[in-house]
Amino acid sequence: MSRTSDAPRTPAKPSRAETVAALRPRYQADLARGTGRFFEPRRTDCPWCGSTRLKRRLRTRDRYQSKPGRFTLDACAECRHVFQNPRLNGDGLEFYYRDFYDGMGEIELGNIFAGRDKVYRRRAMFQGPSAEPPKTWLDVGTGHGHFPAVARTVFPGTRFDGLDFTDGVELAERTGRVDRGIRGSFPELAEESLAGSYDVVSMFHYLEHSTDPRAELRAARRALRPGGHLLIEVPDPECWFARLLGRFWLPWLQPQHLHFLPVANLRKELDALGFTVIAEEHRAPSDTVDLLGAVWLSVNAVIPPDDAPSLPRPPGRARWLLRCALLLAAVPALILATTLDRLLLKPLAGWGKVSNAYRVVARCDAPM
Repeated sequence: MSRTSDAPRTPAKPSRAETVAALRPRYQADLARGTGRFFEPRRTDCPWCGSTRLKRRLRTRDRYQSKPGRFTLDACAECRHVFQNPRLNGDGLEFYYRDFYDGMGEIELGNIFAGRDKVYRRRAMFQGPSAEPPKTWLDVGTGHGHFPAVARTVFPGTRFDGLDFTDGVELAERTGRVDRGIRGSFPELAEESLAGSYDVVSMFHYLEHSTDPRAELRAARRALRPGGHLLIEVPDPECWFARLLGRFWLPWLQPQHLHFLPVANLRKELDALGFTVIAEEHRAPSDTVDLLGAVWLSVNAVIPPDDAPSLPRPPGRARWLLRCALLLAAVPALILATTLDRLLLKPLAGWGKVSNAYRVVARCDAPM
C-alpha cells in the first residue's frame, strides 16, 4: 500500500527558456536607450604612458553572449599597452558582465573553473616545496573561490581570503572555498581595512578586467606585509597569435577585458612601487587553446545566436535548426584545432612569443 508524503516539495528549477523570458524585459529596457551610453568618451592618449601615438588594434563584437555593441582595442606605439577605447563605463560594465560569471552564466562558468585543479595547484606552489607556507593569502578576483579551494590542499594551514566585486565571492564563503569573502573595490579596501594583512596576494587573470591596473598594484603593495609575495597572471598581448588570429584570439575577451600589459611595462611598474621581481614565467601560464578558441569564435560569428535575454524575441524554429546544423558542421574543425593546440602548440609554449599568458612573482621588501 503506497503512502503519500506530506513533506513540502522542492519547487522545480526554472528551465533556461523560462529564465531567459523572465530576464528579457530588463534587458530590452536597457537596450531601448541605446548602447552608446555604456561607454566613456574616447581617449586620445595612452592610459599607461600618456603618449598620443595610438593605433587601432582591432574592432569586434561580443562573441560570447551576443549582446549588442561594438568594441575597439587601441595600441600605444610608444609603450605597446593595449586598451579598450572607448572604455566601458560603470553602467556598461554592469550590463556586459550581467549573467556572464553569475546569474545565467554561473553554472557553465563554474563548471569550467572547477575542472582546473592541476592548474590551480601549480599556481599555488610558486615558492617551491621547501619554502615556509604563508599564513595569510588574499586571492583578488577570486570569483567563486575555485583557486583557494585547491590551494588550501597545498597549504592546509593557510588562511585564504577571497575578494571580488560580484556576489560570487559570497557564494565562495558560504561553500567554504574561502575563509572570508570580501566584496568590493580592492584599492578602496586596501586603503581602509586590509593594509599589511597578507603574506601573499594573488591576481590570476584579474588586472585585465580592472579599470585602473596601477591602482590595483598599489593596493597589493598596501595589503602585503614586508617580505610578502604578489602573484600576477595576465594575457600576453605580445603573443604571436594575438596578431595572427586578430579578433578571434580568445584572450581578447571583449568586452570584459579592458587593459593588456606587456610584461616589460608590468615589471617597470612593480620596480617603481618597491617590489623585486623574482620570477617571470611564460610556459606554465599558457592555456594552449588559441586555435580552438579561434574556431569557436569564428563559428559564433556566423551561426544564429541561441536564445538570450538581449534578443527582442526567441529565435524561430528555422533559425534554431540552422544553428544546430552549423554547429554539427563545425565539429571536425573544432576537433582538428584541439589536436593542433595539444600536439603542436603546447610543447612550444615556452618558446618565443607562443605563450598566450605570462606570470610574474614579485616580493614586497618594505611597507608602503
